[in-house]
Amino acid sequence: MPMVIAIDGPAASGKGTLAKRLAAHYGLPHLDTGLLYRAVALTVIDAGRSLDDHQAAARAASSLIADRLADPRLRERAMGEAASRISAVPAVRAALLAWQQRFAGDASGAVLDGRDIGTVVCPNAQVKLFITAAPEERARRRHLELLRRGEAASLGAILDDIVARDARDAQRSTAPLKAATDAVILDTTDLDADAAFAAARAIVDRARPH
Repeated sequence: MPMVIAIDGPAASGKGTLAKRLAAHYGLPHLDTGLLYRAVALTVIDAGRSLDDHQAAARAASSLIADRLADPRLRERAMGEAASRISAVPAVRAALLAWQQRFAGDASGAVLDGRDIGTVVCPNAQVKLFITAAPEERARRRHLELLRRGEAASLGAILDDIVARDARDAQRSTAPLKAATDAVILDTTDLDADAAFAAARAIVDRARPH
């Protein structure tokens, strides 16, 4: 039976890094679903439309192609904030749901990370993880990541952004950020990348079908 690993969690919790490492370890394709929302936001911006134009956002989501996910601009800090706004649009989420479920339905299995994978996209996933960390630690990690990429960033501003995104993601009416009832919660506040990976791998090994 193909193994699907659903990984959810707030911004900068480390879920993306864990998802990539788990996918490589188990030989599974990986999808960072946040890139889908970033790509939709970028498409709207490139078209000269407002992020508040929900019709433009829905059109961008329904016509999204995989090639758009390779645009390096998607990794910019501003795109994270834009994606958070776009992701609150129900029509966008509906259009991207089918995209994600097609990926998860691959015969080989898959690893997906995002905000609603275990609750909405893949509710029947064999393994569900909810990765979290204290907001201050998540802000510190994101700050270091941006500095390594040569982007100027204020730690205080990043923390404010993270707190605002947490609130927006948790309070949206469609697919709010929350742990699935059968997800294993992994707090990475005091774990480095290797320790977090070891803990996640142990959870997957216990839960995966044999």
